[in-house]
Amino acid sequence: MPPEPSEREDQQARPDATRPLADRLRPRILADVVGQEHLTGPTGILSRMLSSGTLGSMIFWGPPGTGKTTVARLLASEVDFAFEQISAIFSGVADLKKVFETARMRRANGRQTLLFVDEIHRFNRAQQDSFLPVMEDGTVVLVGATTENPSFELNAALLSRARVLTFHPHGQDSLARLIERAEAAEGRILPLDAQARSVLLRLADGDGRAILTLAEEVWRAARPGEIFDATELQTIVQRRAPVYDKGQDGHYNLISALHKSVRGSDPDAALYYLCRMLDAGEDPLYLGRRLVRMASEDIGLADPQALLVASAAKDAYDYLGSPEGELALAQATVYLATAPKSNALYTAYKAAMRAAKENGSLLPPKHILNAPTKLMKGEGYGTGYRYDHDEPDAFSGQNYFPTEIGRQSFYRPVERGLEATLAKRMRHWQTLRDERGEE
Repeated sequence: MPPEPSEREDQQARPDATRPLADRLRPRILADVVGQEHLTGPTGILSRMLSSGTLGSMIFWGPPGTGKTTVARLLASEVDFAFEQISAIFSGVADLKKVFETARMRRANGRQTLLFVDEIHRFNRAQQDSFLPVMEDGTVVLVGATTENPSFELNAALLSRARVLTFHPHGQDSLARLIERAEAAEGRILPLDAQARSVLLRLADGDGRAILTLAEEVWRAARPGEIFDATELQTIVQRRAPVYDKGQDGHYNLISALHKSVRGSDPDAALYYLCRMLDAGEDPLYLGRRLVRMASEDIGLADPQALLVASAAKDAYDYLGSPEGELALAQATVYLATAPKSNALYTAYKAAMRAAKENGSLLPPKHILNAPTKLMKGEGYGTGYRYDHDEPDAFSGQNYFPTEIGRQSFYRPVERGLEATLAKRMRHWQTLRDERGEE
């Protein structure tokens, strides 16, 4: 429905009214940037750089809505550089050549260019290399923005020519300050009770642009005199999806946190990270496979049941699907986190694999080889083998390693869980070997 004449007149009188709130509230000077004081504050890195009167190429790394584009614009304004912006999503080599040529002409006329490249990690290696000459000869000062870890996504050559600056997600305090600015600009208070206001800050998930967009949605939905509580707020704004990319840093950060929480015997933290990943849309079967891995790597024979529980949870999810199957994954997570821990099996496996690779194709000692032919018997295969079940304690104590390397010790159980019992057995067997003079 078109606006009434009075509404149209009001919009014409206030042309900014049609612009999104986040755009209207963009800072006009670097000191007004909220939430990145380690960069833009009085003693921040960028403030110090500006005080020197020069700028170097930089990579801005941080999540969405933390001010990367805004800060780049303000830097160009502070030093009176021409500001050029391109996006790696929509630009190719031809676009880059045009930008570089324009920057060269501008430089010949005495003005420098700050080239802001959004989503720079989406350029391939060859495209990233194309920036190197214009960075080296001063044609442009490059400011690249990325939400992904530059160490993994950008060329080493590019990183060596640019300083990486980290933009932090907004905390509750800086998000609250953005809301206060929005209320001052709008001349009205958000129609939320105290609890709903706190929920709004959490829904923004550290994204400054998101908090302002959510505030606009609330104002649009409110009738005169209406105040929303937390439940009504979430109905109005629906639910903002968590910032999470299953193929990138968010994925690896959370699976690392889950694994280390299990290893650290903290079932509450482990459950939290499991739910974070499930809530963000992670494949539950991937989580099930990782739990199986944790059972072997971090618990092993301290509690052999852990592997069975983890495997059963994965199979239960495969059988039940969502949402019933997630509970089995939660059960396994708590079991693993509360189980006795040992990486003795994991360490033994790596040591045995290393020995296998380093020593080549050594023949096992002949006394433990089968001799199905006369020739093999003549070669001594099977000669001197002692059948353990016929020996005292059902233990012969013979050497089973290749003669060239002798007896090795890979598996060293800890004194926790079932491994304490295994350690006791192994000490007993070693005592018998020593007593009987066997290698």
